[in-house]
Amino acid sequence: MKKVIIMGAAGRDFHNFNTYFRDNPNFQVVAFTATQIPDIAGRKYPAALAGKLYPEGIPIFAEEDLDNLIKKYGVTKVYFSYSDVSHEDVMHKASQVQAAGASFVLLGPQDTMIKSKKPLVSVCAVRTGCGKSQTSRKVSKILKAKGHRVAAIRHPMPYGDLEKQKVQRFATYDDLDKHECTIEEREEYEPYIKNGLIVYAGVDYEAILREAEKEADVILWDGGNNDFPFYRSDLEIVVVDPHRPGHEMLYYPGETNFRRADVLVVNKLNTAPQENVDKIMANIKRINPSAVIIRANSPIIVENGEQIRGKRVLVIEDGPTVTHGGMAFGAGFVAAQQYGAAKIVDPRPAAVGSIKKTFEKYNHLEKVLPAMGYGEAQVKELSETIARTDCDLIVSGTPIDLNRLVKTRQPLLSIGYELEEIGTPTLEDVLKKF
Repeated sequence: MKKVIIMGAAGRDFHNFNTYFRDNPNFQVVAFTATQIPDIAGRKYPAALAGKLYPEGIPIFAEEDLDNLIKKYGVTKVYFSYSDVSHEDVMHKASQVQAAGASFVLLGPQDTMIKSKKPLVSVCAVRTGCGKSQTSRKVSKILKAKGHRVAAIRHPMPYGDLEKQKVQRFATYDDLDKHECTIEEREEYEPYIKNGLIVYAGVDYEAILREAEKEADVILWDGGNNDFPFYRSDLEIVVVDPHRPGHEMLYYPGETNFRRADVLVVNKLNTAPQENVDKIMANIKRINPSAVIIRANSPIIVENGEQIRGKRVLVIEDGPTVTHGGMAFGAGFVAAQQYGAAKIVDPRPAAVGSIKKTFEKYNHLEKVLPAMGYGEAQVKELSETIARTDCDLIVSGTPIDLNRLVKTRQPLLSIGYELEEIGTPTLEDVLKKF
């Protein structure tokens, strides 16, 4: 029995375990390691999810303990199982593992994808923050308008009680409270609920799929963190971002998605420099010339945008996009500029607790506040940071209504953004063939 460690971040790692290692007598998973997500380390992958070989569950340690864990348990293989990581960083991890004496392994689609009984379309991206979610929403609306019952299944974000989160179904806003969703989860689920669609998520993605199939004609996989799909897709749509040209070739497993895509959506053309677009088009021609290319804008939707003009504005952005996604700004910042804010206020001096640590870790952030909220304590620190910031108006670029979670003394203006195809082909053209 080979002793292994799974390196993860509470998502792909659990899926890889469930599909490849659970009930597999050839391996003993001695530990998971965790990174990116606060407060995951020190817990266990529960016995109820781990299968008959792990009656005590599997411990989860901080990734900083990796070298010691390899030596302590006599580990021979370490399986890297998280995403949105530069190729350079992946190889640094590989070198670290090999220096400790173990082999470094990446599981691929054939070993981890589950087959659906229903037609399945996936929407993924080459980086976090490309506009995948707005593309997923557009696909779901098109399918629904054609009379199909659609169930969306979202890439995992299980940061709470893993056993309770085995299969989660969201159809109403009350379901978000019932499942004690973080801000990051709400950012992904609320838009579906708003559009009258059902979205599933959780930990055990075969069990999730089987539940979704009971009430849907078509399954939509809404990928996250530039991961490749957990399911075998009949149509793979991948979004690229000309604000980060070349990243489609520099990040894991975003490049995997880029190479596999049946359809490539080149988004944000309304705000990206032409030379960036040209670079992406050249990479498509060189790497995936058979892909259908859809060109799109990402127009910002602001109700009562005139409120912004002349104001000192605090901009709050979608957390994952501007943290591990690497963007210095998002839609909120663009809206503040377009509508004539007198000043975009630096939130860093007001930051407290984990929000302050977030700015220290992601030091490319200067003018925007990431909507971090992985737990109740962090939401309180986010709220305190907002309250301490001297501004006239808050502009929120997150996909959720922050007023549901955070009460502010300043007025809060939410903005939206949708996918707008340019010319043909369109997503509807592609989906007709699908």
